[in-house]
Amino acid sequence: MMNPDAKIYVAGHRGMVGSAIVRALQKQGYANIVTRTHQQLDLCRQSEVEAFFAAERPEYVFLAAAKVGGIAANEAALADFMYQNMMLEMNVIHAAWQNGCKKLEFLGSSCIYPRLAPQPMKEDCLLTGALEKTNEAYALAKISGLKYCEFLNRQYGTDYISVMPTNLYGPNDNYHPEHSHVLPALIRRFHEAKEQDLPFVTCWGDGSPLREFLYVDDLADLCVFLMNHYSGNETVNAGTGKELSIKELTGLVADVVGYRGEIRWDTSRPNGTPRKLLDVSKAQALGWHYKTELREGIALAYDDFLHNPMRAER
Repeated sequence: MMNPDAKIYVAGHRGMVGSAIVRALQKQGYANIVTRTHQQLDLCRQSEVEAFFAAERPEYVFLAAAKVGGIAANEAALADFMYQNMMLEMNVIHAAWQNGCKKLEFLGSSCIYPRLAPQPMKEDCLLTGALEKTNEAYALAKISGLKYCEFLNRQYGTDYISVMPTNLYGPNDNYHPEHSHVLPALIRRFHEAKEQDLPFVTCWGDGSPLREFLYVDDLADLCVFLMNHYSGNETVNAGTGKELSIKELTGLVADVVGYRGEIRWDTSRPNGTPRKLLDVSKAQALGWHYKTELREGIALAYDDFLHNPMRAER
């Protein structure tokens, strides 16, 4: 268990996941939280990371920093996604080990699992098949991070764990029109269509892929819970255990936003992985359950979008 006054470093505290972890920690009484902006600390530069850890010596680390994006962003910058994620995670994990960090939690993504993995996907299906090509670079980087945590545990007896979330959404999401994930992209697209009174909105693919979505504050609660209650080499899935089609999601987002126009589908665009549902029985057996249902979460996310002054630039 983390002591209330333990020094805790949250890497990526300005992002959606990192900021949610900070909120969860503060809500639970942890006050000694260390953060750095990208301008203050470039996690891709090993010397800077080593100097930071030597000076601060955090007892616990939540590694939520990452270069993230949707299908278009991943396909357009494969090398960047692999290099930046590999560098920052290796630098942070290695420096944490060098400086005696008591425990580290690595945040990954469900895209680490094979494209055609048996559904719902259990933690042990990792590396049993080919990855989805549209985000292969990101997935390989995340697999490397969780495996490095495992190998440090096995070689040096560290207590480093990893958690693999499903598709996330919520406060402080990225609403960039080209570089965001599907749910925030839909929020922005339908909001702008409503404001401009557009007769129709065109979405990618045919709407058939099945997806699962987890509200980010529910994930943050799990992250703190696991830091206090779980140790092991195998990752822990984070999700709801529920799925819906992209077409159903699109209709739900349009309804919450209040867009009443036509929804069209551009089948020349990629669908991505046909189905991606996590088996969350392991997290549930540990005593964790999600709280926020999808419609409620989308409404909260839309409210965040409306009050997010950076949404036009992100």
